[in-house]
Parts: sequence; C-alpha cells; structure tokens
Amino acid sequence: MEEETILNQNQVENETQQISEDSLENAAKETKAENLEESSTQTEELNDDQIAYKEFVDSLPTHWYVLHTFSGYENVAKENLETMVEKFNLQDRIFDIIIPMEDVVEEKNGKKKLVQRKSMPCYIFIKMKYADDIWHNVIRTRGVTGFAGPKGRPLPLPEHDIMKFKLEKIKVDVDLSVNDKVEIIDGPLNGQVGTVLSIITETGIVSVEVEMFGRETAVDVEISQVRKINA
Repeated sequence: MEEETILNQNQVENETQQISEDSLENAAKETKAENLEESSTQTEELNDDQIAYKEFVDSLPTHWYVLHTFSGYENVAKENLETMVEKFNLQDRIFDIIIPMEDVVEEKNGKKKLVQRKSMPCYIFIKMKYADDIWHNVIRTRGVTGFAGPKGRPLPLPEHDIMKFKLEKIKVDVDLSVNDKVEIIDGPLNGQVGTVLSIITETGIVSVEVEMFGRETAVDVEISQVRKINA
C-alpha cells in the first residue's frame, strides 16, 4: 500500500513537472511570437520613416552655398565635410564640395611656372539639398565657421555666380577640332597661340599645346577661353 502511494506521488510529481515544462515551452513560444510581432512592427515603422525621409529629401531643391572657413583651413574643412558625409550617410544631401582655385603664372629665381592658388581664401562652395535638420552637421564641422549669408543663414548662390565661378560644367557645342590653331583670350595665358590636342565637350575643357617657358606644354583651358584662328 505504501509502495502504491509512493508510486502515485511520483506519478503526480512527474505529471506536474511535465505540465510545468509544457507551460514554460508554450510561454517561450508565445514570448518569441510576441517579440517577432514587435520586431516586425518596428521594421514596418522604420520602413515608413525611411519612405517619409526619402519623400522629404526628394522635395528639397539642390543649390550651391558658400561656407566660410578659418584662414588656411580650406582643405581641412573640405576633408572633414567629406568625412561627415560618409559618417552620417548624407550622400543624398551633399553632392560636391569645391575650393575655388585659379591658374596664375609665378616667377621665382628668374623662372616662370604655372601654378594654382586659392581664388577666394577662407571660402568653399558646397552643393547640397539644405534643410534645418542638416545645419548643425555642417557648421560644427572642424574648420567651418558658418554659412556665408545673412546672420550666418544659408543663402543659395545665384545662377550668375555659379557660372562666374565655373561650379557647373555645361556641355557646349563648339566649332573646334583636334589640330586647330587657337588663341587663348582669357586667363593667365591670355594671348598665347597653340594647337588643340583634345576637346571634352561634357566638361567644356580644351587641351591646348602652347609654347611656355621655352618648351611645348599642354594646358587645359575652358572652351570659352579660346578663339579659333582661321587658316
């Protein structure tokens, strides 16, 4: 009788343990299902946010802006801005960063050479889709002191200034061919006569071979800077 009672107690304990294990397993399954449902909901919300952000970005106009930098920090500011774009995945907001340069002829130790120098020290150009959400990212970049605009607020660069500073390359039709004789009519090489080596209409650049510093040298100039010499 005592043995039967012990067996019954063991059976009850085993059944109770089995019920507990089954309950825990079912609870785990329910918890997992809830977590998956919650995760799925979060994913859907994230996708909705991404869609909303894309629509927001698509609605923004693209303009050129001018940034002011510390003296001598133009290159540092440009590099740090490029790093910031990569860090925050802003490739869909910031497209180009340019330090304005110009070609000049310098003479040193009796020798002349063509060099590039900054045409607007302490300034850089940035092509971007601006909105207030990106303002801090830009002005807090090391080397940048702020936007060049009223009270430091961004002001889109007018079209005539974009053309003046040659920020946009425009495809042009030109009556020029390789081996044509041309005269350079603008820039530091104004008055030089040379031969066309190549023409890139997509960028508006002509490579011209001219005699410079006692030898034949290939120089790249804007198409608008040359005039064809009729044979």
